[in-house]
Amino acid sequence: MAEEPRRGRGAVGGTDGLLDREGQARPARSNPDQKAPLIEEVMRRDNMLSAYERVRANAGAPGVDGMTVDDLGAYLRKHWTRIRQELLDGRYIPDPVRKVEIPKPDGKGVRTLGIPTVIDRLIQQALLQVLQPRIDPTFSDGSFGFRPGRGTHGAVKRAREHIRAGGKGVVDLDLEKFFDRVNHDVLMGLVAKRIDDKRVLLLLRRFLQAGAMEGGLTPPRTEGTPQGGPISPFLSNIMLHELDVELERRGHRFVRYADDCNVYVASKAAGERVMESLERFLRDRLRLKVNREKSAVDRPWERKFLGYTVTRHGTKLQVAPRSIERLRAKLQPFLRRARGKSLRAVCEELAPIIRGWVAYYRMAKIRADFERLDKWMRHHLRAAIWRQWKVPRTRAKQLVKARVDRELAYGLAYSGHGPWWCTAQWTMSRDSTGPTGR
Repeated sequence: MAEEPRRGRGAVGGTDGLLDREGQARPARSNPDQKAPLIEEVMRRDNMLSAYERVRANAGAPGVDGMTVDDLGAYLRKHWTRIRQELLDGRYIPDPVRKVEIPKPDGKGVRTLGIPTVIDRLIQQALLQVLQPRIDPTFSDGSFGFRPGRGTHGAVKRAREHIRAGGKGVVDLDLEKFFDRVNHDVLMGLVAKRIDDKRVLLLLRRFLQAGAMEGGLTPPRTEGTPQGGPISPFLSNIMLHELDVELERRGHRFVRYADDCNVYVASKAAGERVMESLERFLRDRLRLKVNREKSAVDRPWERKFLGYTVTRHGTKLQVAPRSIERLRAKLQPFLRRARGKSLRAVCEELAPIIRGWVAYYRMAKIRADFERLDKWMRHHLRAAIWRQWKVPRTRAKQLVKARVDRELAYGLAYSGHGPWWCTAQWTMSRDSTGPTGR
């Protein structure tokens, strides 16, 4: 397939571009009360322009064809008329996605992404902008992932409400390789219940079946909706809406963010029964498998949800210990490089990361975690400065200059201990007049 000429985009095309009024989709039917077919709504000029701007703003890496978002406008001006007609006629064939593997946040394994070409991203975005306003309002109130006006903070707040309402046990569900194992027939059957335009259904199935190119080869895809395209999270919500409906039918308190779902129950014994029944439901109805190694029935304060956990009995939110460990691992390379840079330069590198992390965990009420993290970073920075001073004589002079008692300064500088031990001493971090400005 890698050797074949592209069918979704050819080497020839009309001169009418996406930005030209002549290139818009054919007008709606003459009867004003009759709605235009869904594919024509997708192809409307204003919708395509909005999708184009969104793809441009999101930037992103090129797909298998190497085209960047900067090249998109010129290409569309030349080829859009043909591409649009192929979409309207049901003849458009998407390109394979480019397979990319990134490390998981916990460092255990990798996550596979499928990067579509920018043309395919444009079409997926246009589909999303038409389908999401129609279908999203029908989703469950307990679903928060990849939905307009909803996000992780709302999901965490809802989880805390369930805990305070008596959720003494939690069924923490983790689906095994969900995005890699979505069954195409099951998913398209659910999509067909909501969409009646066969051309849109055919286009969505072709996006699902577009294989991932690796090493110049593109094996056929029979399952999975690889992360990386605009439409993938939306399709996953259609699939997992069936789980939400089942949980609502049973009267459970739950919150779901993408494939991360927590069900709150009155006891661990009840949780075990819920876990077993949900495992059967997911296997038999959706052909999905629960990852038993990562899933568990436990007390809410023994589990984490979207990086947060709760204090005992769920009274307050706090940062999960593993989230702090991941931040430390992310900062370590910057702190190691600090020994050869100025303190200002290092702080400028760290600032965006720290600000983003603090903004995400701003709902945490336990400040001790933030204070310990601050202390840890300052210790690393002091050790870097200590190494930059290199010799005992320079270290002693710098400490005296920073208003440290002369005897203490020389005693510490000539102690023979390493940088980490020396910079942990009270002399190095006692107040705002110290050498690091603490």
